[in-house]
Formats: sequence, C-alpha cells, structure tokens
Amino acid sequence: MTKITRISLWHVPLTSHEAYYMADGKTCDTVETVVLALDTDDGRTGWGEVCPIPHYLPAYARGVAPAVQEMALVLLGADPVGPEALMAQLDRHLQGHVYAKSAIDIALWDLTGQVAGLPLYALLGGRRAETMPLYHSITCVAPDEMARIAQETQNQGIRQFQVKLGADGDWQADVARLRLVREAVGDGPLVYGDWNCGATSLDATRVGRAVADLDVMLEQPCATIDDCARVRAATGLPMKMDESAHDTASLLEAHAKGCMDAVAVKLSKFGGLSASRRARDLCQHLGAKMCIEDTWGSDITTAALLHLGASTDPARVMNVCDLSGYVAPRLAPMGPVRKDGRIAPPEGAGLGVAPDRHALPEPDMVLD
Repeated sequence: MTKITRISLWHVPLTSHEAYYMADGKTCDTVETVVLALDTDDGRTGWGEVCPIPHYLPAYARGVAPAVQEMALVLLGADPVGPEALMAQLDRHLQGHVYAKSAIDIALWDLTGQVAGLPLYALLGGRRAETMPLYHSITCVAPDEMARIAQETQNQGIRQFQVKLGADGDWQADVARLRLVREAVGDGPLVYGDWNCGATSLDATRVGRAVADLDVMLEQPCATIDDCARVRAATGLPMKMDESAHDTASLLEAHAKGCMDAVAVKLSKFGGLSASRRARDLCQHLGAKMCIEDTWGSDITTAALLHLGASTDPARVMNVCDLSGYVAPRLAPMGPVRKDGRIAPPEGAGLGVAPDRHALPEPDMVLD
C-alpha cells in the first residue's frame, strides 16, 4: 500500500498578461497561487494547485496552508489511491474549506493515476474528445478595444468570447461592448457578457433588453440565483451561472428556476476533481452546457480541468480554459497550449504535468 509521507506547499505569484477589469471595482492582475506536493513512500509525487481570488469567492491563498496543516493529521500515512474515500475522511475531519481541499484532491488524483499507470481522463470516465474548445476572456475596457481583442483572438482560432461587463458602472457602455464584439466576430461564434455578480437586476435587464436582437448570452449578472432568474425571464436571453453554482443544491436550484442554460464547473469552487466530477455528471443529467475550468491558476490546475473536460460528453462541454496561457510564469513550461482555438489534455500517467521542483523556491511549509 502506498502511503503519503510528506506534504510541501509553495506560494507563487502569477501575473496576468493584461489586467482584468470586472464589475464592481474588481480587478485581477497579480494573484497568488498555492502549489502543493504530496510525496509517497514509493518515490512518487502528486501535484495540486489552487489559486483563490478573495473578491470572487470566500477564499484566499494564505488560508490554504493552515487548513492543509489541520488536514495533515489525516493525510500523513494515508493511502492516496482512490481519492474520494480519503476526501470523505477529510470532510469529516474538517468541514468546509473546499478551496484548500481542491489542491489536495487534485494531488490525490495525480498519485492515483500514476499508480494505475493511466492518464486522469481514463479514470474520470474515459476520453471522449481529442481536443476541446476554448473561450477567450476579454477584460472590461473601452468597447472598441474589446472588439479589437475579440477580432485578434478570433484570428488565432478562438470561437467563444467572454465579454467582461460593468467595470465603469455604465449600462449603455455595456450595451456597446456586446454590440461591438458581436459585430467584430460575425455570426456564429459564441459571445456572452459577464458581470461577475456586479450588476443590479435593473441594470442587467436594461442591458439585456437593449441587446435582445443579438445572439448573445448573459453570465451571472447578479449575486443571487433569484435575481439572475429574474433577469433571465425579463430579457429572454440564455444565461450562464458561475459564482452562485458551487454545489449540488445550487445547481438544482438554478436549474429549477430556469437560469442555468450553461454553468461554470470550477474545480476550487466545488472542492477538486472528485466533487467537480459529481457536479459534471449532474449537469449532464440536467442538460446544462458546461464551462469546465477553475478560478485562476497555472499548469497544474489547467491540466486537471482538461482531464475532466476530455472525459465529459462533448455535447455538454461548452468550453474549457487554458488558465496557464493567461499568466506568467508557467509552472510546467511543457504543459498543454492552445492551438486553433482548441486544446488537448496532457498525456502520461496522472496529471501528465509536473513543475520543475528545482525551479521552485524553498517551500513555505513542509509537513512529514
């Protein structure tokens, strides 16, 4: 039986290639990702990563280490093979803290895949797609500049565009953003406007009605499912849920209230691959399209989400996200990269990617 003998943790700053401006004064520029390594007595290392953004969810990078330290009481000496059984033990030991558990869960799946000699997609349901479509997230700046960015990335093969809205509190500017991006990319590509919970139902409804003649979707305009459902009903436009969809109950509620045409299944929001796989399966049953991704991060979390995406019914995968392509430095320079607007999961056992341990600084925490 394989046993976990050491837990190491690093804090690594990731800088976006361009600052991301969002509604309600939120920005994403340089954020801290947490890299986690689980070493075993047979010489293997499982890697995990979580990059929480405090204004996005109730989570922050410096909260991971104390939670991991508490969970080490269960992890050290445990068999990592079969992540869901060990994650159930962690849930009994420490309630909540799903973002910290996400990094652990990813590392456990990495080790399980290595022991099995299989890539993670084989363990998560089998490979159902060779490549998956990507979207490009466009920072909320001047409407004409956003249109230029959309056209530039479309020339690189991207066919799905997330248009950030609400950074300047001007609903008419948001109308212009959606109109100009829609015009720039032409008919066919998917365009959706994302407020990241930063709009009132009134302002989101005004925007939605003003662009109701366009082929566009709205994403999480308001902080509650009820308000999002009200906007969906008032505008007639399809809606993607994000922040409010984070567990089984919230998925069922959003579906029942008719505002979950699509949904973001983010690893750290649900608590890792184990919980995200269960969410994936429920969304497939409910008929919702999925964006399979994470809040932020680099190559480790990107690899994990790509494995989950590749093992999902392609008819239900709206898109995935190459998070590592938005930031520097890359943790694993040989990780997957986008090609013609699509991306494939890594090959090799487990995650199929690993950072160069010698390129990392001294760990901020080591438990053994």
